[in-house]
Amino acid sequence: MHEDGIDGGPGAESGGGSVGGGSRRGSGRGVDQPEFLALERELTVLLRRARANQGEMAREVHPDLESSAYGLLVRLGECGAQRATELAGYIGVGKATMSRQLRALEDLGLVAREPDPADGRAWLITLTPEGRERVGRVREARRARYARRLADWDPKAVAELARLLHELNLGMEK
Repeated sequence: MHEDGIDGGPGAESGGGSVGGGSRRGSGRGVDQPEFLALERELTVLLRRARANQGEMAREVHPDLESSAYGLLVRLGECGAQRATELAGYIGVGKATMSRQLRALEDLGLVAREPDPADGRAWLITLTPEGRERVGRVREARRARYARRLADWDPKAVAELARLLHELNLGMEK
């Protein structure tokens, strides 16, 4: 893996469209390389669809839920209680935006604040039982949609895609 977190790309070595199969070392890995052009194009489509899907999923959790807050709920469901500053850093928003989103989620009954046992001045944000149930139901439905849409894929290819996306996400954190 290179410092940018992406090793190879579509057509990186053979021109055949495989991802991660190698790289053109020493051939000028600039932004005009075909693999980066293909990566940019495909990520643009994926992100556009993901934003649209996130809005739908947010409305499935609660009709008044902002789509941007859905990711907070998923994060809390996966990682458990967290401080607002941790959530803001993970999502990439400021303290004021995070406070506003958390207030809205509290008003909807999806999250609650509890004192941080490690620091009595701080608060931890947790999913309420209702929030956990609603988010779990929507995430299960989303996984079922993935399973239907990718039913003709080899399970190893799905696992490889998940691994590569994980690598990409780690590389983007740098």
